[in-house]
Amino acid sequence: MAIVTEIGKRTGCRAFNALYGNRIDGADPTEQDELALENLTYAAQSVAAVDGTVLVEPVSGAPKYPLLTAADAIAVIDKAHAGGATNVGLLADLYHLHVNGDHIDRAISDYAGRIAHVQIADAPGRHEPGTGELDLDRYLAQLAANGYAGWIGCEYKPSGASVDSFGWRK
Repeated sequence: MAIVTEIGKRTGCRAFNALYGNRIDGADPTEQDELALENLTYAAQSVAAVDGTVLVEPVSGAPKYPLLTAADAIAVIDKAHAGGATNVGLLADLYHLHVNGDHIDRAISDYAGRIAHVQIADAPGRHEPGTGELDLDRYLAQLAANGYAGWIGCEYKPSGASVDSFGWRK
């Protein structure tokens, strides 16, 4: 973690994605959760030196990854906060939340104050906004209306539908 913290210090990065980890066959899920929480707490203590925040992200496409919804991630974040790691927040990747069947409007309204970073891609396909079914403009407006003023990460694969994969941006 010292290297990650130093990178944050030198670059000004203050948000650090710490994936929870996949379930391991034959290992006790409770023990895995305890270890994941211990690691998140350690990461939070380390990046606190640069006023950093550890991000917990629900993820899709990884069958053994246990955090699928915003509520799943918030439950872990609450445990981290209870243990003193208050610089742990939700990474709301709207693509993952949608693909996993989470209700994005409800997740935003319920957890707006807990969202520390946002990432977007359209679904299906994880392509640029405007190529799928997600109303990303509405979700981003809802986030802003609920007080989110942070960065929006564009984590998508260009669809090849246009030469300019940022053509969607107003």
